[in-house]
Amino acid sequence: MSQYRAIIADDHPLFRSAMKQAVQSVIGDQLLETASLEQTMEALARHPDIELVMLDLNMPGNDGLTGLSLIRHTYPGVQVLIVSAEEEPSMIAKALEFGASGYLPKSAPLDNIEIAITKVLDGEQWLPEGVDSLIEQLGQSEHADFARQLEQLTPHQLRVLKYIADGLLNKQIAYEMQVQETTVKQHVSAILRKLDVINRTQAGILFRQAMER
Repeated sequence: MSQYRAIIADDHPLFRSAMKQAVQSVIGDQLLETASLEQTMEALARHPDIELVMLDLNMPGNDGLTGLSLIRHTYPGVQVLIVSAEEEPSMIAKALEFGASGYLPKSAPLDNIEIAITKVLDGEQWLPEGVDSLIEQLGQSEHADFARQLEQLTPHQLRVLKYIADGLLNKQIAYEMQVQETTVKQHVSAILRKLDVINRTQAGILFRQAMER
């Protein structure tokens, strides 16, 4: 059985089909398709050989940069190439701050798709032509420090933070993660300390603001 090298994570079947045709010259048939963040995380868990996720910012379960952060924290060896209709330089800059290996607009021509994937698989960063200079002019976003603080969290702590941002109570988070409520409380304490915030409400607000498109 051939190993899977990449995932096309997008909830539009026609776009996934187009992407699959576009990347076959680089990856061949070693591709998985997912239509939600939950499916993407499950696929990564089942296939530890995955090297690349082509991630849409707007699909079920993926609220802005939430999916990017979860994947980078849980599977740090996996490269994430954002593939999105959103082309604002400020959004691209923020995605890079939160760990994206590249940013591919959905309007990109076929040649760009092949080049982007090849470069990202080689461990390089890829951006649309001219965008790097625009990002340099913008400088760091207001969320750059938060992105660095977020790197201190463990994968479990990041999941807890996401649930906090979604408005879940500790008991509900414990149920979702299938752990004891005391374990969740320990995670929350660590999150507040690492993010240098005074309460869970502030932590949730910061996370939502940073992740939004």
